[in-house]
Amino acid sequence: MPEWVELALRIVAALGAFLVFPLIVGQAEHKVMAHMQGRLGPMKAGGFHGWAQLLADGVKFAQKESIVPAGADRAIFRLAPLVALLPYLFVFLVLPLGPHGLVAQPLDLGLFFVLAILGIGVVGVLMAAWSSANKYSLLGGLRAAAQLLGYEVPLLLAAASPALAAGTLSLPEIVNEWEPWWLLWQFPALLVFFIAGLAEIRRPPFDAPLADSELVFGYLTEYTGLRFAFFLLAEYVGIVVISALTAVLFLGGWQGPLSDSVGWLWTLVKTALVAFVVIWLRVAWPRLRADQIQRFCWLVLVPIALAQLVLTAGVRIALDA
Repeated sequence: MPEWVELALRIVAALGAFLVFPLIVGQAEHKVMAHMQGRLGPMKAGGFHGWAQLLADGVKFAQKESIVPAGADRAIFRLAPLVALLPYLFVFLVLPLGPHGLVAQPLDLGLFFVLAILGIGVVGVLMAAWSSANKYSLLGGLRAAAQLLGYEVPLLLAAASPALAAGTLSLPEIVNEWEPWWLLWQFPALLVFFIAGLAEIRRPPFDAPLADSELVFGYLTEYTGLRFAFFLLAEYVGIVVISALTAVLFLGGWQGPLSDSVGWLWTLVKTALVAFVVIWLRVAWPRLRADQIQRFCWLVLVPIALAQLVLTAGVRIALDA
C-alpha cells in the first residue's frame, strides 16, 4: 500500500474517532448520571434504556433557532465554537491507540505538540465571552482565562514527569517504557494531571466559568442551537482527550495481557474507566468557588507537581548512574 494512502486512512480513522467517541461519552454521561441521581428521564427516549436520548438531544439542538445578539461581534461570535473544538481534532492525530503504529501521525515531540495544542482552547472561550456583548459572558470568560492559564502550569509539570522517566517526548515511546511500578512512583503526578485536566476542560467541580447559579451560563449564555452543541461537543471531546492522555502517560496505554493483539482494547478500556471517573465527579462533588480554584492550583497542585518532578529527576539520575 502506498505511504500516502496509509496516511490518509489513518487520518480518516482519527477523524472517525473524533466524531464517534465524544458521542459515546455523552451517551454514557446521560446514563451514569441518571442512575446515580435516580432520574428516569434519560431512560425513556427510544424505548430500551433510553438508547435514543443523545439522538433526541441532537435533533433538539438542530431545531433551535441560532440567535446572534444585536450587539455582538458577529464574525468572532460565529467562529468561537470552531476555535474551541478544532484543537482537539489535531490531538486525536497523535494519540496512540495501540502498538505497531496505531496512530495517525506519530511525532517524536508528540507530548509537546499535544500540550501546546490544548492551550489554544482558552482562545475559543475568550472569543465567545468577549463577542457576546453580555456582562455575564464576559465574567465567565475572565474566570475561564484565569483558570485555564493557571492550571496549565501543574498540567505541564505533571506531564513532564512520565516523559522524564521514559526519557522521551514521544507518546508511543512513553508507553513502551512504562512499567507497572510506575503506578506507585508516578501516582502523585497522575492525580495532579487528572485534576488539572478537569480544570482545563472546565468540568465539575471546576465549572465556575459557567456557574449557572451566578453567571446564568457564563461564556455560553448567548449561545443557542448548533453553536451551543459545538461547545458541548468540545467538552465531551475534552473528556476523551484528557482520559486518553491519562491512560497513555500514567496507566501504560496498550500495555496489558495479549497487548500485541488487543493492545488497542486495553487503551480504550483504560480511557473509558478514567472518563467514568470524570462523569462520577460531576455527580458527587460540589462546585468550587473561583478563589478556591486558584488557591488549590498554586498552593497544592503546583508544589506537588514540582516535588514529583524533582523526585523523578533524582530516580532517573540514579538509574542512569
